[in-house]
Amino acid sequence: MDTTWYEAAGAGSAAGIAVIVVGGLVIAAVLVWAVRLGIRVKQGEPRTPRAGEYPTLPESGPVHEVSRRREPAEVPCAEETGRRLTPHELGSSGSRRSEDQPRPRWDGGSGGSFGSGGSGGG
Repeated sequence: MDTTWYEAAGAGSAAGIAVIVVGGLVIAAVLVWAVRLGIRVKQGEPRTPRAGEYPTLPESGPVHEVSRRREPAEVPCAEETGRRLTPHELGSSGSRRSEDQPRPRWDGGSGGSFGSGGSGGG
């Protein structure tokens, strides 16, 4: 029986184990450094407020959102100017407040979130 193969494998495994151990120590050192860095960063942050320090509601109660409908600003057609407009000639993409402010409501037979807008239930 030829033992040369076993001797070569045994010699190579000692170096392989040493590389794995050194690599494991490097990874452990990096993890310890990261935890210490995290602790230092956490200590530099302001503390969380205590129970009496949180903001409270105003005397008038909760504040509600105000929703307003907007309509887009018109862009002149190329036929009016006789040439194409460049982006800097368009200006900002602002909008203006719409004259029609009531909230849109669902119409009776106009769909909803499911289906194709049928009467449903039947």
